[in-house]
Formats: sequence, C-alpha cells, structure tokens
Amino acid sequence: MSWYVLQHKPAQGDRALAHLQNQDVACFYPKVSVERIRVGKRTVKLEPLFPGYLFVHLEPTDPMWSKLRSTRGVLRVVGFRNKPAALSDEVVEQIRQSLNAVEEQGGIKPGQVVRLSEGAFDGVDAIFQAYDGEERAIVLINFMQKQQCVNVAVSALKS
Repeated sequence: MSWYVLQHKPAQGDRALAHLQNQDVACFYPKVSVERIRVGKRTVKLEPLFPGYLFVHLEPTDPMWSKLRSTRGVLRVVGFRNKPAALSDEVVEQIRQSLNAVEEQGGIKPGQVVRLSEGAFDGVDAIFQAYDGEERAIVLINFMQKQQCVNVAVSALKS
C-alpha cells in the first residue's frame, strides 16, 4: 500500500475527509494550531498544513479508485501523465513526527521563564505574562528589588 495525494475543493477539506472515512479509506489530513489576531484578540485556530490537499492510503488495485473523484469535496487525484503519484510511507511518517514535535513544543506559555535578547534589557531573565498584539509581549522583570511589567518585542524573547 502507498500514500497518494488528493486535491480537495476550496474550503471542503473536512467534508472530503469525512466522506472518505465513511467509505473506509485510510486518510491523513495534517493540521496545525495557528495563532491569529482578529479584532484585536489573539485566537488559536486549526489550519491544514497543506491547504487544498489530503493524503489517502490505498492499494494500486483497490476498487475504491473509481469512487475517489466522485466523493464529495474531492477535486482530483494528484498525478503525472494520468497516473497517481505515490508517496512513500517514510515521507508521511516524517510529516506525522514533525507535527508531534511542533505540538509538544508549542509557543511561549504564561509563567515561562524567558531571556530578553534586545534593547536595554539584553541578557535579563524575565517571566512571560501575555501577548500584547501581534509583535509585542508583556513580561515581568526584577528591577530594583521589585517585579516590573515591561512591554517588549516578541522577537526579543528567547526561551
């Protein structure tokens, strides 16, 4: 069995995935958490790693091939010269492992100790509090025997 790539119709990846799974096709639709700022608020949303594409695991002789194009949400099978292009299991496994590593790493969490690497506080340890917009963050630093809130650039934070 090999992995193959399907292109889905715009904004119908989840629909294609559901209909393929209803037909007992092994699928892989990798998604990652993405932080976006909408209306001044930071939101986390799951988005496809490969927008417009998902992977299916099939035998070349499987009768399911004739049903793939008529599955709701599926646009076409990616291939060359009218033959589906196969992916090795190692490629898909590498994608899975990379997704797991990214998920475990995550972003900077409140209460995490970070080091500032720019400006007047270069080399100072701080405690991350929250994001303040797209490119700024609020951190606590020890300054003159007191903890002070400081607004710094996100690029200045090193975990």
